[in-house]
Amino acid sequence: MQDSETPATPGTGPSVAPACTLVVFGAKGDLTQRLLMPALYNLAGAGHLPAGFRVVGVDHNENTDAGWREALTETMQGFTRDDTAEFHPDRIDEATWRFVCERLRYHTGDFDAPETYRALDGILDGSAIFYLAVSARFFGPVIDHLGAAGLLDETDGRFRRVVVEKPFGSDLASARALNARILKSAREEQIFRIDHFLGKETVQGILALRFANRLIEPAWTGEHIDFIEITAAETIGVEGRARFYETTGALRDMVPNHLFQLLCMIAMEAPASLDAEAVRDAKAALIAAIRPPVGDAVRGQYGAGREDGRPVPGYRDEADVAAGSLTETYVALSLAIDTPRWQGVPFYLRTGKRLARRRTEIAIHFKRPHAELFGVGAAPNVLRLFVDPGSGLAGSLNVKRPGPAMALDPAVATLNGSADALPGVGYESLLFDAMKGDGSLFQRADMIEGAWAVVDSLIAAWKDAPVADYPAGSDGPVAADTLLNRRGHAWTPLPAE
Repeated sequence: MQDSETPATPGTGPSVAPACTLVVFGAKGDLTQRLLMPALYNLAGAGHLPAGFRVVGVDHNENTDAGWREALTETMQGFTRDDTAEFHPDRIDEATWRFVCERLRYHTGDFDAPETYRALDGILDGSAIFYLAVSARFFGPVIDHLGAAGLLDETDGRFRRVVVEKPFGSDLASARALNARILKSAREEQIFRIDHFLGKETVQGILALRFANRLIEPAWTGEHIDFIEITAAETIGVEGRARFYETTGALRDMVPNHLFQLLCMIAMEAPASLDAEAVRDAKAALIAAIRPPVGDAVRGQYGAGREDGRPVPGYRDEADVAAGSLTETYVALSLAIDTPRWQGVPFYLRTGKRLARRRTEIAIHFKRPHAELFGVGAAPNVLRLFVDPGSGLAGSLNVKRPGPAMALDPAVATLNGSADALPGVGYESLLFDAMKGDGSLFQRADMIEGAWAVVDSLIAAWKDAPVADYPAGSDGPVAADTLLNRRGHAWTPLPAE
């Protein structure tokens, strides 16, 4: 049995995070239970957390240290029995979970009460990360209070950082206002605007794939690439979150954050170095080069259909949805990027709920070979990067069919993520990087505002515009197919699972 004062797999090198306290606002919330705690468990199991690591959970609901630990233990054990959960291990390792559990402390407090922060000041005596796993309406007030209480002051060698979840604003004006507000209390380097898509293994590997392979790097331009698809498809509906979704919709919820971050990784120029600011400079430059998709966008809303063979209601029949709601549950965009590398290359982005298959992937469609030796037999090569579920890539090549005739067959080479990889939830590397102070995978203020600037015109145009209907369990509205067909392209199908 391992000593519970050390991680389950003791860390002995630079892969161990510095000692700090993680203060989680929203300790009893869904994000904390479903994602943050599994991520900390995985980090502990891999030996990345030091003995001096602590967690303080803050929430307005009355509870005790023991009560919070017991509730989280039940939740973690429940994941082993739920094969639909994002975190679904075969078992929970007792020593690893004990290492985490013994470091949990609960603090009851109102997020908008100064005394909550005075009490935290008495608890904290070193470096700390404040994680805002709360509704967006609390982002500004919590950071205001942290600043007023002196909790963001970095003295005596300690660091103080804030991790902010999405949605970061609801349009360009609100994002600018929120940035201005929080930067009155903290420096930009202290703010870590998180996007869990960037914690996925495939996404983190894109830079290595693009810039560490001479086989690929020269072909990653409009001279060789015909078009690129980025898909984030879900089979679930609003799942009891309709009140939030009614005021948000698929465009705000997914495009300026998740999808644009994938777009940055695929399309940005090589950064000057792997330093966080150099990487973020390259991303910010790419976002600034995106042309607003005026006239090149489709919005849809799911109607009644079938999921896993069972009937499911349409969006307007979901609880807490207005009968005549115009909220979109599907978005498809055709984007152009004004850089020499991407002249003439369309980027097609789509995301939606109640689609035929859960899939997040990027598909790079190359042009047909120059030589006409094989006529129409040489199909375009396609490189697909699988982000979720699972990770890996698949590339199609044209090879000679066995036999005397010179005929071609497609061959697909697949590289899957390691079968020995931790059952991660996408937050592990992000939390670890925040502890180390590495902002490479987090968004700066200019990136956030640049992304909102691209979609602001759509937000205004879609305010009272009708939405195209699509049946639940389908690939989306017909209009999305038309968006690509007019340039001779087509989406990769989403076959039902």
